[in-house]
Amino acid sequence: MSRTHSMKAVRLVHIGQPLELQEIARPTVGPLDVLVRIKAAGICHSDVHYRNGTSSVGPLPQTLGHEIAGIVEQVGEQVTGFTPGDRVCVHYLVTCGQCYWCSRGNEQFCVNGQMLGKHRDGGYAEYITVPARSLVHLPADIPFEHGAVMMCSSSTSLHALCKARLQPGETVAVFGAGGLGMSAIQLARAFGALAVFAVDVNPQKLKLAEHYGAVAINAGSCDPVAEIRRLTNDRGVNVALELIGLPETMHRAIQCLGIMGRAVLAGITQQTFAVHSYSELIGKEAEVIGCSDHLMQEMPFLIECARRGILDLSQVVARTIPLDATAINETLDRLEHFAGDVRTVILC
Repeated sequence: MSRTHSMKAVRLVHIGQPLELQEIARPTVGPLDVLVRIKAAGICHSDVHYRNGTSSVGPLPQTLGHEIAGIVEQVGEQVTGFTPGDRVCVHYLVTCGQCYWCSRGNEQFCVNGQMLGKHRDGGYAEYITVPARSLVHLPADIPFEHGAVMMCSSSTSLHALCKARLQPGETVAVFGAGGLGMSAIQLARAFGALAVFAVDVNPQKLKLAEHYGAVAINAGSCDPVAEIRRLTNDRGVNVALELIGLPETMHRAIQCLGIMGRAVLAGITQQTFAVHSYSELIGKEAEVIGCSDHLMQEMPFLIECARRGILDLSQVVARTIPLDATAINETLDRLEHFAGDVRTVILC
């Protein structure tokens, strides 16, 4: 394989095993495609689920990574709107744009959809090819590492708040003060939330949550549901976001709701949990809402929030590493035990 037509990629070869650095062919560019030279790729907790088999991924070997930003290297002959040298973010859903769900603006359910780093090769690599319709322009004043993180953690948080129908003056509980949580706190305040409560067991993350305007609640030293009810004069919150993926925190998100509250579950788990149907849901007309991915139509607003400083990711990207299998595996190991930094980003 000629080195000029190959690239490095860190790939999942066997479920349950460490990722491996491989040299593979650089992807080709179709008439509607764009080749992106990757500058930054975020490491998401979902990648832990893909590595350990909690969430299916394939075919193998697969290049993981779905938080991607970079520079346009080459465009297909039918592509308009992008030229080599453009700074871009990559929307991680590759969709057909023609099916029923795409036509409704719910492309996360595209019948032909593929997720980068899950169903097709993703961003733990030097290059990636995606359809031009999956790209978003990244302003020059937003760093690549921030652009990458916005493509999952920030955008999923935004979508969760949209699903929650958050209104100005309402209160919000955020379970999980990680990458998603820090964006959720800031965006909830931008939406006009009267108070945002951040629930976690990591003191450093809770301190950062306070920096972003949240009331920190350490679930390792108190009952977070009781504390939220105390702080809201027993009313509970209007909205609760579960961003961790644990049955216990999902249940607590529901328990802290007030009358007509909405709990949005975005964390991934295969486990179940029990809910008291009357006292926790029916009697309060509370809602439990699933949140899957995010939408391309939400991207311009999100990027503008970052450009204006409404969404500040300068302290969310806590660590950067090179495109190195050992460093990436060590980061995934820490995330698997909920001990990782807020967000670690690969810089190429």
